[in-house]
Amino acid sequence: MTDTPQPPIAAQRPHETVHHNRTLSDPWAWLRDPGYPDVKDADVLAYLTAENGYFEAHMAARKPLTDRLFEEMKARIKEEDKSVPQKDGAYLYWSTFETGEQYRRHWRRAVGAPDDGSADECIVDEPALAEEKDYFRLGAVAISNDDRLLAYAIDDNGSERYTVRIKDLATGDILPDVIPDVLSALVWTKDDSALIYAPANAQWRTDSAKLHRLGTDASADLVLYREEDEGFRVSVGLTSAENWIVIATGDHVTSEVRLVPAGDPTGPQILVSARVPEREYDADEHDGWLYIRTNDTHPNFRLVRARIETPDQWEEVLPASDHFYLTDVSLFKGFYVTEGREDGLDQVEIRDYATNGAKRLDFPEASYVAGLDDNPEYDVTRLRLSYESMVSPETIFDYTLADGRREILKVQEIPSGFDPSLYATTRLLIPARDGTSIPVSILHRRDYPMDGSRPLYLYGYGAYGIAVEPGFGTGRLSLVDRGFAYAIAHIRGGDDLGQQWYKDGKLEKRTNTFNDFVDVAKGLIALGYTSAGKIATSGGSAGGELMGAIVNSDPALWGAVVAHVPFVDVLNTMLDETLPLTPGEWPEWGNPIEDPAAYDLIASYSPYDNVTAQAYPPMLVTAGLNDPRVTYWEPAKWVARLRATKTDDNLLLLKTNMEAGHGGKSGRWESLRETAEEFAFILWQLGVEG
Repeated sequence: MTDTPQPPIAAQRPHETVHHNRTLSDPWAWLRDPGYPDVKDADVLAYLTAENGYFEAHMAARKPLTDRLFEEMKARIKEEDKSVPQKDGAYLYWSTFETGEQYRRHWRRAVGAPDDGSADECIVDEPALAEEKDYFRLGAVAISNDDRLLAYAIDDNGSERYTVRIKDLATGDILPDVIPDVLSALVWTKDDSALIYAPANAQWRTDSAKLHRLGTDASADLVLYREEDEGFRVSVGLTSAENWIVIATGDHVTSEVRLVPAGDPTGPQILVSARVPEREYDADEHDGWLYIRTNDTHPNFRLVRARIETPDQWEEVLPASDHFYLTDVSLFKGFYVTEGREDGLDQVEIRDYATNGAKRLDFPEASYVAGLDDNPEYDVTRLRLSYESMVSPETIFDYTLADGRREILKVQEIPSGFDPSLYATTRLLIPARDGTSIPVSILHRRDYPMDGSRPLYLYGYGAYGIAVEPGFGTGRLSLVDRGFAYAIAHIRGGDDLGQQWYKDGKLEKRTNTFNDFVDVAKGLIALGYTSAGKIATSGGSAGGELMGAIVNSDPALWGAVVAHVPFVDVLNTMLDETLPLTPGEWPEWGNPIEDPAAYDLIASYSPYDNVTAQAYPPMLVTAGLNDPRVTYWEPAKWVARLRATKTDDNLLLLKTNMEAGHGGKSGRWESLRETAEEFAFILWQLGVEG
């Protein structure tokens, strides 16, 4: 007989701050190592290590279940896989996974060369780059205009500070150039003599665009643009015709774009239009015209254009709409494509420059995800698109513009088998407490009884205008095949139904997001999908904040909760402008440093600050020691306060990845194993046979 492991108890050390005559008590503030991101404090490391030991002690008995889940999830993934080759200039490009390997290899072959493997070139070998590393992620990749040089960025600790190296594809040699701390795309100048990029500064903010000339030390790189507003972030790119380098800057609500000739990167910059508070826009160029997508007159965006000589004199091309949300505009030589969502459903339209006439593509299901796939060339007669739904695996196809013919190139293969006829998917509208109808996408087996007897997994995010699309996922079948329904709540705070949907879940309307999620859960119970206490739910980052809010407000609804790298210490984080993301986050959450009303609102829902003496559901919480987005101490402090405050004996586990960041472990199998671990916890806590 073994002793039951005891949960670690983090010491409480008095710590108070005062803002707007309000006192904020934070007795676990010491869990933030003052040397972060270099975490060496012995007490901090001892606590995190103890929590990891407690996690492992409890999950050890679940290992057979975790292993079973992992193997069945792995069996649904084609181990030896290949992406569909795509032409870009003189070469075809694709990537492959080999059996047993965690990472991809990236290949190319000259157009017209034999398709027998003899002409294939491996240009990036991720397994080799990742060898003997606990963490590896490939970031931006860019091939020079003459096809000879490859610039690539890698992160080997999860900090999202990428190091750029340059490879000579003709010789295989790695050039001596090293560019550290890059957090952006990589753009070659027209003559391939230099790279343009945006570095992360000491606060992990991209506040400039720099030019690196090959053969020089990165410390001497030339600043092309520096952003003075600490809340704005700089990014770089190319226009579709590759004539102009794009230097964009913005926060969550305001943006500004500059154009630089690709052949003269240090030449005069064209400011498209000076920033206007709460106006967003992006710009591309075609035959001397700038095409600009903007929300200047309507939250759902419209399309305007201007001559490049007079870039701020806009004329309307496509008006904004209450029902159609314009999410993207892609320019090609002979036509352009608009993408968006109409009443929440993806739409793709091919348009004529002269008349703006549109051909809308049709898709076969009532709920789906569809859009442009990889289309790197400017002058094309075919478009590559992708399509999927909750019951249809991803399909890649080419659409021929001349006759509308669709050629299916690849359908996601499920090696262990998948019969879509066994499953049903539906889209519901469930009223929130203020009367707003919240869309919900649901997947379950066709024999699912609507008598409240079955468990349900509910997922949500609800922040930053990020939609959760009703796409296909192989992992979720491990729950659905065990009798669960799988539901996605398209709550406010995302832009699922347009930009206003996003605005209605941020700042002073933030609590709509939490209320929507709770009301969806209650609505699904009322419809017979499940019962209180039989709902498993998870969310990550801002979705982890959602988890923290809903366990505080309605703990009895949930049978198991998983919060990945949760943003739960909202008030302290938004009060600390030295943290990497804080100034850029104020347009999303409010600025409690300057605004007492913002302070009070955040204080009213910040999960860490609203833990109360009540029973909480079983919970699994994760963190990443190197996470620059949600710092490790947020989930650690939250778990410490929960342990000290909650009145139940339900299991509370904290797992900190000591060699990873915001995205958890890298590698397709390690990432999959973490999903298996999450599902094992859920099945265990809900008493579902594995």
